[in-house]
Amino acid sequence: MAAERGRATGREELERFTLSDLPPAQRGLLMGDVVAAGTPIILVHGLVDNRSIFTLLRRSLRRRGFGRVITLNYSPFTQDVRSVAERLDRLVEQTCAETGYDKVHVVGHSLGGLVARWYVQKLGGDARVHTLCTLGTPHSGTVAAHLLPTRVMRQLRPGSDLTTALALPAPDLRTRFVAFWSDLDQMVVPARSGRIEHPDLQARNVLVRGVGHMSLPIDGRVIREITSLLAHLDSDGSTLSPAVTSIDAVTPTAPAPGGPSVKSLARSASVN
Repeated sequence: MAAERGRATGREELERFTLSDLPPAQRGLLMGDVVAAGTPIILVHGLVDNRSIFTLLRRSLRRRGFGRVITLNYSPFTQDVRSVAERLDRLVEQTCAETGYDKVHVVGHSLGGLVARWYVQKLGGDARVHTLCTLGTPHSGTVAAHLLPTRVMRQLRPGSDLTTALALPAPDLRTRFVAFWSDLDQMVVPARSGRIEHPDLQARNVLVRGVGHMSLPIDGRVIREITSLLAHLDSDGSTLSPAVTSIDAVTPTAPAPGGPSVKSLARSASVN
């Protein structure tokens, strides 16, 4: 019995351990950038899910050394994109005040990506957000939004006031964008709407083949790509590369005419 209790205690201690528990000097031996490891990350869920959609991503980020991973939870059926973006603004400011960091990273799934993008482009969030990753976000709207007449669904339609405002010029925006989009996304129609195609934004698009809308935040390839990307920053806060860091079987495809380059995650890449 004593041995079993000892093993159980050991497992509990191991599960609680993350790189963020180590002093900076020791953590620096295991990670390339201690500053990157401490940068807070805020997750924003989508239209039909909640914070639980990020369980695997949150776990992976903490294992990679990120000690502060926070989720903004909201009800999209009672609010619109702009009001949720204002809540995100307050959460970011609170997080920066509590941690002492001037910058955060944000990951948004589906509607959450539009919420975060509105915050960055329209509420001054580019001063706080170093990198915004969107997963299955209808940046140019989706025709699927015509199925319901709710306020938030009207904002997701192509040509809505919200998508039109996001397409306006945004000079000198400092945030870097990475948009993960799928060729099998049932909610983003047409699929290319999941890409960011804005001349003023530092945006890269990553095509994830054969993955559905709700599977993007839990796909092993996507999770590894995000954690690898956010864990490698220069000491001055810039990125090692302007493009998405390649992991596993990531092969470049021809860039869209007049748009940012697109990378493809191969179907054959292994999934943990």
